[in-house]
Amino acid sequence: MSGVADQPAAAPRERSYGELVWRNRNFRMLWFGQIVSQLGDWFNAVAVYALVLDLTGSATAVALMMVVQQLPSSLVGPLAGVVIDRMDRRHVMVAADVVRGILVLGLLLVRDADQIWIAYLVIALAVSATAFFEPSRSAILPLVASRDELMPANALASATWSVMLAIGAAAGGAVTALAGRETAFLINSASFFASAVFIARIRLGRDLATPDGAAAPGHGRGFVDGLRYLRAHRDVAAYVGIKGVWGLAGGVLLLLTIFGERVFPLGGSTAAAIGVLYAARGVGAGVGSLLTGRLLGTSVLRLRRGIGPAFFTVALFYIALAGAPSLWMASLAVVGAHVGGSVLWVASAVLLQVTVPDHVRGRIFAIEFALLTLAVSVSSYATARVLDAFALGPRPLTLALGLFFLVPAAAWWVRGRRPTSSEASTA
Repeated sequence: MSGVADQPAAAPRERSYGELVWRNRNFRMLWFGQIVSQLGDWFNAVAVYALVLDLTGSATAVALMMVVQQLPSSLVGPLAGVVIDRMDRRHVMVAADVVRGILVLGLLLVRDADQIWIAYLVIALAVSATAFFEPSRSAILPLVASRDELMPANALASATWSVMLAIGAAAGGAVTALAGRETAFLINSASFFASAVFIARIRLGRDLATPDGAAAPGHGRGFVDGLRYLRAHRDVAAYVGIKGVWGLAGGVLLLLTIFGERVFPLGGSTAAAIGVLYAARGVGAGVGSLLTGRLLGTSVLRLRRGIGPAFFTVALFYIALAGAPSLWMASLAVVGAHVGGSVLWVASAVLLQVTVPDHVRGRIFAIEFALLTLAVSVSSYATARVLDAFALGPRPLTLALGLFFLVPAAAWWVRGRRPTSSEASTA
């Protein structure tokens, strides 16, 4: 079956968002934890970028922070995946939350450019903990949501990330401008502890708490065994790569910061303009998340076929962003690009959750997360080096990135229409 888990013959009825949240207590706890944690994250992100820009005035310094926010996950990923597949995933998430809540308080110590290394160290350690948290959350979702709940669960999780980005980025920019960065850092710390409380309230049976292959003979438990699984299941390997390719848009996150600072300043405030563009990113991702379930459902074949058009949407709107004449037109282009990006995000998550068995799921999601963060790191740093070395504005680089995404769009358009026999059986 090429790694595809047994599925019922009849397509299940997809649950509504209201049914999912109201009836599924475990998912509700997981979702509440996500809400408070990610709201704090986006308060923190805007404040950190503004901190680095204000103290250094360097695009490369901001890009280095973006690399620090991503690269440690790639390095820690192999260990994280093994731990996630050997331990109760709830405990992994709670521990990661507590560690992050303590660490981000270290940002309060940064007062001038000579102390900026503290910010880099704090973020690097906190992101290392995130490398345990995020794959655990993806891997545990099929244990707290049934097959017919997976699409709305993933869509709601992605939409929540988007809404928290929109609210958190806009509010974070405002709070940073009005109350100072320290307030944003304190809010972020408190959010991690609140998330830990919610996740600790998830109740799983003893047979579900530990991954199903943890004690079974014949199941490899090391990181290399995860790589062997991908080599033996090429379709799963292709799904793992979707977010990695999307992660090459990481340079746009830096470009949005530069657009906000140099091209479309809002009332002379760097944080406010960055907040508007990041909020637009959140709105687009939220709309895309909610559209994915309605357009594609949970059919493996339809999900595959949606990948190519989603990449094309990303390409089209990034090209439009390159020529945007105003902050508001740029914001609309960002919305459109991240509608496509969110379809990629939700579709790839569901594809992995319905095709990968539980005993290896943690390692597969850890590998996916590592590829994503590595791609974002490389893209962000390369973009910054080009900006600083050649004194280019953000427009030509945004155009180049938009044109690049036409390549995976074409490749997945072809691949999506050539399903394997195993996928056709689950469609």
